[in-house]
Amino acid sequence: MNPDVSIRQQGGLGRITLTRPSALHALNTPMCGDILAALTAWAADPSIQLLLIDHQDGTRGFCAGGDIRMLAESGAGDAAEARAFFRTEYRMNAALEAFPKPILSIIDGVTMGGGVGLSVHGSHRVATERTVFAMPETGIGLFPDVGGGWFLPRLGGELGTWLALTGARLKGSDVVAARVATHFLPSELVPALTNQIEEADFSAGAADLLNEILARLTHAVPKASFEPHREVIDRCFGSDTAEDILSALDTEQTDWARTEAATLRAKSPETVKVALRQLREGRAAVTFEDNMRIEFRIGWRKVQSADFFEGVRAVIIDKDNTPAWSPARFEDVSDADVARYFEPLGANELTFGPGT
Repeated sequence: MNPDVSIRQQGGLGRITLTRPSALHALNTPMCGDILAALTAWAADPSIQLLLIDHQDGTRGFCAGGDIRMLAESGAGDAAEARAFFRTEYRMNAALEAFPKPILSIIDGVTMGGGVGLSVHGSHRVATERTVFAMPETGIGLFPDVGGGWFLPRLGGELGTWLALTGARLKGSDVVAARVATHFLPSELVPALTNQIEEADFSAGAADLLNEILARLTHAVPKASFEPHREVIDRCFGSDTAEDILSALDTEQTDWARTEAATLRAKSPETVKVALRQLREGRAAVTFEDNMRIEFRIGWRKVQSADFFEGVRAVIIDKDNTPAWSPARFEDVSDADVARYFEPLGANELTFGPGT
């Protein structure tokens, strides 16, 4: 029995509850493996009509991501453990995206990185005023994975590009306004939502009944705080080069644009360029699996990159938040530097079996 995740069936309801509060429910390989196994079994099980994903009551994070320290320690060696984690996690992401029944994820609290991948690919996603969404990977020399290349470009305009490159945080109802979540309700109503889900009989039509329950409890979403900047976001982040994005932000001559440009310049130049190409290729990908193969190629190599080690040192280990990126300037990162992350892996490519 895995102490970090509770997986059980309650009537026609499949339940996945994250139970690792000491690490803000950060995902590890056993957790992803157990969730993947459940998804594979439940997809073909007619007794399961609905899947509910949440986290342990009374803890402030849904899921803060993956085990970054493990990835760095493994990458400093042969990277076998890190690559095994990515292989399992990405298969789990694909199983969620392909799951043939409604999935309700309650992202009440911190939802970053791997936590986004655990929730955003399902059909129904509930945010609360306590939800904090971010894909902050460019700040530690990683990249916005777990299907980021697929869902971020599909949020509309260049909103996903802005979120991915700058690591911008969305809070509360803004998470719904960005279409990362589908519904919003006050956190005090989460127990009522969970109780109604547990007591409902979904055998006559899970999606319709779930929609009825959510309609009774969820609230209207106000205008997003980022909405006044949408035109600038779409205009400035639409380029395929980081240099052009920065130049466009500099040209705006507004406080908001100056702040975003400064934020972007503080990120790993190599990683920003890798992430930008990842998003463009993900936008063009025909299937989710194709996108995940791209991300696996990047992850395979990124965990052994100098900027990832430096980012983890600066943000997680020493916590001085002053990474010395190499190269330090965007213009010193060549197209060849970026392209090597996307090269095929041959026999090591990510593959998908039945149910994934």
